[in-house]
Amino acid sequence: MSLVRLKIKGISYSQTQNGAYALILNEVEGDRKLPIVIGAFEAQSIAIALEKEIKPPRPLTHDLFKNFSDRFDIVVKQVIIHKLVDGVFYSSIICERDGIEEIIDARTSDAIALALRFNAPIFTYKTILDKAGIFLKFSTKDKEKKDDDSIMVDEILQEGETVEIESGASDGYQELSIDELEKELKKAVANEDYEKAAKIRDEISKRN
Repeated sequence: MSLVRLKIKGISYSQTQNGAYALILNEVEGDRKLPIVIGAFEAQSIAIALEKEIKPPRPLTHDLFKNFSDRFDIVVKQVIIHKLVDGVFYSSIICERDGIEEIIDARTSDAIALALRFNAPIFTYKTILDKAGIFLKFSTKDKEKKDDDSIMVDEILQEGETVEIESGASDGYQELSIDELEKELKKAVANEDYEKAAKIRDEISKRN
C-alpha cells in the first residue's frame, strides 16, 4: 500500500460540542483534508508545538517525552496513521536507537504531538485517505468573511465538509491593543492556560 505524506492545515474547536477539537491534516501533494477529532489536552499540546513563540514554564507531557528521548538517543523517524476503524484512527510511531528501529502503537493525537517536536514526517495510507479524506467547499461569500487558518469542527462532524471561521472572534481579543494582548499572552502562559495563549497568539499574528 502506498503512503501519502500529510501536513497540518489547522486546529479548531467546536462551538456546540464541549471538549471537541478537530485537527485537520492536508495531503502534501493534493487537496484532500483528513479531519481527526481530538481531546482538549492534545489540542493544546499540538497548538503549542505549532506556535513556537509560546514557551511553557514547565514541560508538558509530550515535551517530557521529547526530553527523555533526547537523553537516551531515541529518535522519532516518522508517524504513520495506519488504520481507521469505526471512525477511530490508529497510528504508529517509528523510532530508532543505535540503528535499531522500533514501532510503537500510539493514539493519533499523541503521535502527531510528538512528530511535531521531532520534526518527523506524518503519513497515512492512500486507502485511508480515499475513505476518510474530504474536499473543502466554499462559496465566494464564505471566502470573503472567513479566516483561512481556522476550521469549524461542527461542520466536519455534522456535514462531512467544512467552512472557515475567525478564531477568537468571540473572546474580545480584537478590542485589545497589541501591548494588552502581549500582557494577556504572558499571563496565560504563566497560568499554563495554553488554549487561551494560542488564541491570543493567533490574534497577534493576524495583526502582524
